[in-house]
Amino acid sequence: MRHLLLFSVLLVGTFWAAAQSYPSQETSGKAGGQETVKGCLSSSGGTYTLSAKDGKTFQLTGDTSKLSEHVGHEIKVTGAVSAASATSSDAMGKTSAEQSLEVSSVKHVSKSCEGKGSSY
Repeated sequence: MRHLLLFSVLLVGTFWAAAQSYPSQETSGKAGGQETVKGCLSSSGGTYTLSAKDGKTFQLTGDTSKLSEHVGHEIKVTGAVSAASATSSDAMGKTSAEQSLEVSSVKHVSKSCEGKGSSY
């Protein structure tokens, strides 16, 4: 009986430890104050915007020098996210919240945005 109890405690402890260190498989993940967002890159007037599938949009700041070659592509951007702010309003007078993402790294995913027009 003791061996079974000891084995059970060790097994639960092992699963708990593994769960604490298992990396997240989400599209958007946070690690050490950094967040990685996958989305479609667009540009307007020298300002870059990343539109994620979940409807969130991020204005990209910081080192955006390498982004021009990825406009219209699907990319993953890692960086620090700032609080949302109200941005432009649409024809119905609704304002949309847009977060700012300070770029620290960019990874090319695809030359086209998956489901562009419906998902992004």
